[in-house]
Amino acid sequence: MAAFDPWDPDFLADPYPAYAELRARGRVQYFEPTNQWLVPHHADVSALLRDRRLGRTYQHRFTHEDFGRSAPAPEHEPFHTLNDHGMLDLEPPDHTRIRRLVSKAFTPRTVERLKPYVARLAGELVDGLVRSGGGDLLTDVAEPLPVAVIAEMLGIPEADRAPLRPWSADICGMYELNPSEDTAAKAVRASVEFSDYLRELIAERRKEPGDDLISGLIEAHDEGDRLTEQEMISTAVLLLNAGHEATVNATVNGWNALFRNPAQLAALRADHSLVPTAIEELMRYDTPLQLFERWVLDEIEIDGTAIPRGAEIAMLFGSANHDPAVFHNPGLLDLTRRDNPHISFSAGIHYCIGAPLARLELAASMTALLERAPALTLAAEPKRKPNFVIRGLEGLSVEAG
Repeated sequence: MAAFDPWDPDFLADPYPAYAELRARGRVQYFEPTNQWLVPHHADVSALLRDRRLGRTYQHRFTHEDFGRSAPAPEHEPFHTLNDHGMLDLEPPDHTRIRRLVSKAFTPRTVERLKPYVARLAGELVDGLVRSGGGDLLTDVAEPLPVAVIAEMLGIPEADRAPLRPWSADICGMYELNPSEDTAAKAVRASVEFSDYLRELIAERRKEPGDDLISGLIEAHDEGDRLTEQEMISTAVLLLNAGHEATVNATVNGWNALFRNPAQLAALRADHSLVPTAIEELMRYDTPLQLFERWVLDEIEIDGTAIPRGAEIAMLFGSANHDPAVFHNPGLLDLTRRDNPHISFSAGIHYCIGAPLARLELAASMTALLERAPALTLAAEPKRKPNFVIRGLEGLSVEAG
C-alpha cells in the first residue's frame, strides 16, 4: 500500500493512492516529520475550514511562548513581515477589514468587464504557440495569462512585470513542508526585492493615482479605511501569488490529465460547452493546492481524538477531492460531472476571493486552445515539480499540429 511521504518522488508523481490509505486509517492521523495532524476526509476538511476554533494565525490571541511555539528565525523576518500582513494569514477583525476593501476589485461586474481582455490575451498567447508549431504550455500560455491579468489589475506597468513570477515562485517555496535554508534565503531575498518595488510603486501612485487596485487601496486609506503601507504591500503580493499560482498549475495539471485521458479530451473537443464542468473536474481531479494549514486556537476533537491548543492541522485538499464518500468513482476523470463540491478554492472566511477570476482565465485559455489548437498533443513526458503543497509541473511540452 502507498505511504504518505511528501518528499518521495513516487508519492509526488501520484499521491492519490496514499490518500486512500490515509482515509482508510481514520479521520485524523499525527504526522511526526512535520508535527501536524493530517485530515484526509472531505466532510472533516470542509467543516474545519469553517471552524472558528482554528486560525491561520495565533498571534492575534497568543504570543509564541503562550502557544508553545518558537519565534521565526530573525534572518527570515522579511518573509514573515510580508506574509503575516496579508489577509490569508490574518484573522478577524484585520482579515475582515482588508478583505472588504479588496473584494471591491473582485465583484462579479468587475470580473465580467475583464472578460474581453482575458479572452483577447488568451487568444494572442495561443496564436503565438500555434505559429511556433508548439512549445511549453506552461511558459507560453499558462503563466503569462494570469500574471498579466493580476498585474494589470494592480497597476504594475508592463515593463516591470518580468521579475513577478520569479519573485512569486521563491516566496511560495516557503509554503512547502519543512522548507530548507536555501529555500528560506530565496524567499527572504524575493520578499525584500518585491516589497521595495511595491513601496516605490505606492509612492508613485500617491502622486499620480490610476484606475487600478493599488490606487484604490490608497484612496480607501485616505478616506478613513485603515490600511497600513505594509498591509498594502502584503495584499498586493498575496494577490499576485494567489492570483496566478493556482491558475497556472490548474492549467498544466489539467491539460496533462486530458492528454492521459484521450476519450475525455475527444469529448471536450467535440463539445466546447463542456468547458465549465471540465474546469471544475480538472481542479478536483489533480488539485493545485494539496494542503492547507490551520492552527488550533481552542482544543478540538476529531473522531474521539483530542487535538490540543497549539497543534497544527494539515487539511489535505487533494485527498478530500478524491473522497468516495462525496465523489462517485473519484479516480475517474469525468468532464460531465455535475455534483462536484470540490474544495480547491478552500471554504469559510478564507475562501479564494479570486475564484471567479481564476475560472474566467481557465475558461479563456481552454477555449482558445480548443478553438485555435484543435490538434494539440503532448510532445514529451512532463517532469513533476519536487513540491507537495503547491502541485504543478516543471513544464508541459506540446505540439500544435
